[in-house]
Order: sequence, then C-alpha cells, then structure tokens
Amino acid sequence: MAIIALVSAKGSPGVTTAALAAALSWHRRLVLAECDPAGGSILAGYLAGALDGPRGIGELAVGELRDGNLETAFWSQLVDLDAPKRERLLLPGVVDPAQAGSVTPLWQRFADFFGGLEKGVPPYDVLVDCGRLQVSGPPWPVLRAAAVVLLVTRAHLPDLSATRSTVRAIERDFTEHRVPPGTLRLLVVGDGHGSSEISKALRLPVIARLPQDPRTAEVLSRGGTVRAGRPLMRAAGALEVPVRALLDRRRARLAWPGAGQPRAVTAPTGPEVSGAV
Repeated sequence: MAIIALVSAKGSPGVTTAALAAALSWHRRLVLAECDPAGGSILAGYLAGALDGPRGIGELAVGELRDGNLETAFWSQLVDLDAPKRERLLLPGVVDPAQAGSVTPLWQRFADFFGGLEKGVPPYDVLVDCGRLQVSGPPWPVLRAAAVVLLVTRAHLPDLSATRSTVRAIERDFTEHRVPPGTLRLLVVGDGHGSSEISKALRLPVIARLPQDPRTAEVLSRGGTVRAGRPLMRAAGALEVPVRALLDRRRARLAWPGAGQPRAVTAPTGPEVSGAV
C-alpha cells in the first residue's frame, strides 16, 4: 500500500497514538516510521525504555550522511513489535534534538526508500508518524510521496480552526509540487462536531473517526497490555479498509504504479531486526 502518512496541525490530537494503534492492528506487513522532527515517543512510552542502545531514524541519518549505507543499515535500526514475526516493525524517531539536524536534509532520501518497501521481498506498507506540521524542518518530502495523507484533528472548534489553515497549507504545497489530487483526508479523533459538518466546513472528506478511549491511549503512551477488543483498537483496525479503498481508487484513476516508481527493497532474512522486550 506504499506510504500512509499521519500529520496534525498543532497541539496533541493523538497522531502517535493513532499511528501506533493502527500499526498494531494492521493486517499486512508494516513498518511504522516515527518521522516527527520534534522527536519520537514510542521507545520511551509504549516500549517503556526496554531496549538498550541507540536505535532509530537518527542513527540511520548519521550513518547515511557518513557512509551512504541506508539500504544495509535500515533493517538493523528496526524494532519488531510482534517478535519474532517481523510483521509489525518500528523505526523509532529521534531521541536527541541534536539528531534532528541530521535527519532534516534526508527527508527526500527517506521518502524514496520508504516508497520502495512496498515492492520489496517481502513487501511492507509504511505508516509514517509525521507529528505536527508547524515545527522546524517538517518532513514535506515524505508527505508528498505518500499515497494517502491523514490530517489528524479533534472535533472541537479551536482544533478545527487550526486544522483549516493546515489543510490550505498542505493543498498549496501539493499543488505546487504536483501531488496527485485526492491524497489528503481528515482523520477525526474523539467527540464534538459531526463528521459531515467537519467535512463541509473544511472542504475535505473525513475518512474515519477514532473514539475517545483513555484507557487504551494510556497503554499506547506508557506501556502495558494492548487489548484488541477495546474501542480505539477496533476503530484503528477498521481504518485500513477505507485507506485501502481510497488507494485502490487512486490507482485505478492514475494507472498507478507506473514508470518512475521507487525501486524495490529486499528485507534481510537474518536476525538484524530486534524484538521488543
């Protein structure tokens, strides 16, 4: 399914929580990449700091700038969230603000590499947590390369006001860079205004709505046992259906994939990917 990116306007509407819930519910092989320039939170949060040593996109960026070894180093920087199946893999985000300076120049490189994972052996979808857009060095190349971009927002007026300006900023950028239309959708979190009302006000379709589920959100943020039957996990699992349908419609309309697609990336068969403890 190529790249599916999640991003928000401002505040904390739950981009990482939504991305992690979806990743843990996905039915195809998937890499969850934390590409938030403000830093990743899953290692210290959901995984409760259980892994020793540096790991993630910051280390990958430093190695790429030094040695140009992204293809070989990538798999060693992943964490198996469902070990030893290698079906739900995490690329942790930056943990040291100093790493952000190394990552920012490489967003296009990462976007191209992520795009090739869909055609790899085995193939992987890539779910990207892009965090808030109003930060220094946002991952615009990753958003432009995504097959689907989900703009995460809460349903209350202050959040929707901020989201409106972000919708227009993304649409302007996508038009300027000739991103195919139909890429951007809203993902609404929690109670508040109705989905049809939000869609009409922001002139953008709502692809799905995730419920308020503080208990599950706490587990995804701080660690613990994720229960598949909880409301948030059920809704996150169901999100794959409209995302896949949207992508299928775009592919049919644009005859995608076609020429100029990223080359395939082959995953190693050895033990390079570490399992979550």
